Amino acid sequence: MSEKRPEWDEYFMNLLDVIKTRSTCLRRHVAAVIVKDRQILATGYNGSPKGVAHCEEVGCLREKLHIPSGERHELCRGTHAEQNAIIQAAVHGVSIEGSEIYITDSPCILCSKMLINAGIKRVTYRGDYPDSLAMDMLREAGVELIQYKKE
Repeated sequence: MSEKRPEWDEYFMNLLDVIKTRSTCLRRHVAAVIVKDRQILATGYNGSPKGVAHCEEVGCLREKLHIPSGERHELCRGTHAEQNAIIQAAVHGVSIEGSEIYITDSPCILCSKMLINAGIKRVTYRGDYPDSLAMDMLREAGVELIQYKKE
């Protein structure tokens, strides 16, 4: 999967900027798009689960408790963009094994474990998320990691 394809990488990374506008997180707007053979399989953005009040409505518990980014993921109402993309694929019966994911930020440890088990082969991300264990596990699992830099 390591062939150079800057035009496709740029297309999918630009698409993330549109998808992340749906985010309801007060701290960080994140988007993900899962792709196989240049076809979009699923998208996701970070926000509260269906039927649950969004942070925009009830406030951010992590902010109230002064929890730094990258820590205590369980103290958050939101589902991460990668998780929502994987869930969207599952709900619609779409196999994502062998696919790749484009993300606005590198994944956290929870998302990394899900991406590994879902069979994602390549992760292209723009910004860094403060979770070195996540990146170490992805490398150990043989997932190709690409930090996108606009040419």
